[in-house]
Amino acid sequence: MPSSSQIACQLYTLRAFTKTPADIARTFARVKKIGYDAVQCSGMGPIDPRELKKILDGEGLTCCATHVPIDRMKAEPQKVIDDHLLWGCRYTAIGGFFIRDRAYTKADWEAFIPEYSALADRFAKGGVQLGYHNHSHELARFGGKTALQMMLDGLSKNVWWEIDTYWIAHGGADPIAWILKVAGRIPCVHLKDMDVVATPKVEQRMAEIGEGNLNWAGILPACKDAGVEWYIIEQDECYRDPFDSVAISLGNLKAMGLN
Repeated sequence: MPSSSQIACQLYTLRAFTKTPADIARTFARVKKIGYDAVQCSGMGPIDPRELKKILDGEGLTCCATHVPIDRMKAEPQKVIDDHLLWGCRYTAIGGFFIRDRAYTKADWEAFIPEYSALADRFAKGGVQLGYHNHSHELARFGGKTALQMMLDGLSKNVWWEIDTYWIAHGGADPIAWILKVAGRIPCVHLKDMDVVATPKVEQRMAEIGEGNLNWAGILPACKDAGVEWYIIEQDECYRDPFDSVAISLGNLKAMGLN
């Protein structure tokens, strides 16, 4: 099993506490004190890349990956690449391909695939790998094939896969199967659990790792077999203090053998 230095905190979980550079510095210090040695930078307010590097270095934190909006990747690819090289970060990704105002069509995915492939090839030439993070809408079927499978079949081999365990399960698929399906192309995985509440109505919701119903005894060995380098803890919505949530998830993962 990997060491705790390969476990990272996805800062999107703590986005309410990273709105200013001073917030970011305080949050990084708390994350380090909780026991993390790495972070994924996402959902933060504006900060000069050099100041972010100074905070990372000061806390002894590795920036293992980021999420960057696709519009910024397309508008200033070299600047995004240079920032990542400054931070010593090899991996970035988009949080997903979204259409907000209408239903997805097969043609939407067929247009996205070559566009994103070209962008990934551009980033790879600059020394940064571009990935795709799934939600559950990619598991909608178009002509018998899910959009996620369409992307796996069609995207450039320079695209890596940031499989999210919760969202795969939310879409009715098996996280273990998808982790293994992208073996060799999944340097970073998003770990979050799923539980169910039944008052006043039955709802799926996100939970701290080990506090829900996902099959961690199968997921973690699958990650190892698939070649995962970074085990990134994320919880989009927390039902207690988010700092407590990331601490609980870290403690439970270590208890499962990620020490």
